Amino acid sequence: MSSPSSVLAATAVPAAAPSSAALPVAVLGGGAAGFFGAIACAEANPSQPVFLLEKSPKLLSKVRVSGGGRCNVTHACESAAQLMQHYPRGSRGLKEAFQRFGVADTVAWFAQRGVQLKTEADGRMFPTTESSETIAQALESAARQAGVHVFTRTAVERITPLPTGGFELILSGEGNTRLGSPLRVGQLLVATGGSAKAEAYDWLRALGHSVAPPVPSLFTFNVPASPLRELPGVSVPHARVVLAGEKLQYEGPLLVTHWGVSGPAVLKLSAWGARRLHELAYHGTALISWVPAHTDDTLRAWAQQYRQENGKKQVAAHPQFGLPTRLWRTLMAEAGLGADARWSEVPAKAQNRLLELLLRTPLQVQGKTTHKEEFVTCGGIPLAEINFQTMESRRVPGLYFAGEVLDIDGITGGFNFQAAWTTGWLAGRSLALAQP
Repeated sequence: MSSPSSVLAATAVPAAAPSSAALPVAVLGGGAAGFFGAIACAEANPSQPVFLLEKSPKLLSKVRVSGGGRCNVTHACESAAQLMQHYPRGSRGLKEAFQRFGVADTVAWFAQRGVQLKTEADGRMFPTTESSETIAQALESAARQAGVHVFTRTAVERITPLPTGGFELILSGEGNTRLGSPLRVGQLLVATGGSAKAEAYDWLRALGHSVAPPVPSLFTFNVPASPLRELPGVSVPHARVVLAGEKLQYEGPLLVTHWGVSGPAVLKLSAWGARRLHELAYHGTALISWVPAHTDDTLRAWAQQYRQENGKKQVAAHPQFGLPTRLWRTLMAEAGLGADARWSEVPAKAQNRLLELLLRTPLQVQGKTTHKEEFVTCGGIPLAEINFQTMESRRVPGLYFAGEVLDIDGITGGFNFQAAWTTGWLAGRSLALAQP
């Protein structure tokens, strides 16, 4: 990982600079939104010093681990209207933002910097190198070329708005010795990401903002007593997951894990139902349909016809609907069917039970599992407090926001990164244009 000195040499700024016009811009957060905002600002106004401050020793951590190390950069959507449909929270504010910087702009931005993206069958877009390091290096290179001053191990302990405009930052860590503390900046972009802890937002409340309570989004379901517990690694390309008693359901690929169920269908359901699932303490009944194209009537009609035409066939030897053999046989066993049963010998009660399991396998959810590196939160700065033309705070002049610190979150598939690129670019351009 690059150290501050190897990323860019920084220039110290006197704490007693005379006015906000002479002060640098500071960007808090060395993730996707922070880098994109810093680069956009520095490129649009090369004479404006831009300081990017990251409290940890690592830059672009989530970029490097996302998509299994491949980095799902964005998602192939033809229009802003299509793109905004994939955000459980924030879609209204993002509609106009996506019209100004959308998927095509993201693809072009990376292409101009030597990174080509490819589109997979499900619409997800990755670098052709299949490596997230390609994206991280492109961002770091763009920051260097734009003249962004990057500091790791630099935490901001306190932010004080100045009466003449701008902010005074009390720093700790390496930035304290390299930049000096207090550090005065003319404008401030907050791109610190989301957090599961409500107290993590206290410093933003102190500046005058309210905060939508943070809760996890994009998580898997823990099912300790799962009837599928012997099937880890088994997946189906198309299933429906319904939360019993709630108006929550989603269709998509599903993966059986050691601890329960995962895959896009579960992750997307968890995003749309993030607040309700939090209220339920992540307990409830998930009903899995392995044949989402069927209803009770159509599946019953299929069974009657199949049984008439294939009565001598062993049920276990001929899995139906493209289901994996291990899953099919597990459902058989749950229905009370023996391994040697033939269709003509299946009792009506057992057949009805099998059909019910195909349509609604009940799983008792008792908790969640979140991959720490790819953590996404529902919550943050309410969008009503942000001017989406500029990403500037409506409450604190000179304060801007981008990325997951906002009450914006998308479903899995590259949508959270697209929101980071879009809001970061808008904020960075606005910061540059606001400078003299």
